[in-house]
Amino acid sequence: MLPIRDNVPTRRFPYVTIGLILTNFVGCFWELGGRGVDAHVVKDGFYPCKVQGPCDSVVPHVLPWWESTFTSMFMHGSWEHILGNMLFLWIFGNNVEDALGKARFIFWYLAAGVVASGTQAFVTLHFGTVRDASIPNIGASGAIAGVLGAYFVLLPRARVLTLIFFFIFREIPAVWFLGIWIALQAWQGGIGITHPDETGGVAVFAHIGGFAFGFLTVNFVKKRRPLQPTW
Repeated sequence: MLPIRDNVPTRRFPYVTIGLILTNFVGCFWELGGRGVDAHVVKDGFYPCKVQGPCDSVVPHVLPWWESTFTSMFMHGSWEHILGNMLFLWIFGNNVEDALGKARFIFWYLAAGVVASGTQAFVTLHFGTVRDASIPNIGASGAIAGVLGAYFVLLPRARVLTLIFFFIFREIPAVWFLGIWIALQAWQGGIGITHPDETGGVAVFAHIGGFAFGFLTVNFVKKRRPLQPTW
């Protein structure tokens, strides 16, 4: 399912959401330049084993884990990866920003990314192998999952115009769209613990941790209720 737009307006222009999207694209172009995506992923990605070793012997000298936690948040492995993430951030992020306010939203978004990386690292270190913990993690999806968890709480009556299959469009309640999304992450996470190769390299526990963070914290940090759906 691919979201196209929701039916919730905003009070103000979402400068922070746009800024985050632009920053992610700058990071993507930076990866493509110079040494290329693979080299940047190896050097600037987040390695769970750097939090608690040992690391595989092939892991090179890379950034400290606390620094790579943030650099990895703005890196992507392909155009499909970044375009999908930024679409979700645009559709759901503007309303969460509207509820939190600009300054609070940016710090909360980064905190969601940190919690997402920490969740993935915890699961990998406790249930994975040394090799699993020595694979760099990248992507904004953990932080964006925090946005989805917040949206789920803030706007249960919203509807999302969704591309379901080729040219079939349907308006789906946001709670169903996001509920199905997080249920799939949980299902894949269960598979990932016992068969990590079957998740296709997706850090699903970062998604679960980020979503839980957004779900549990948004009511404590919001400044106002978002506007209500228009259709």
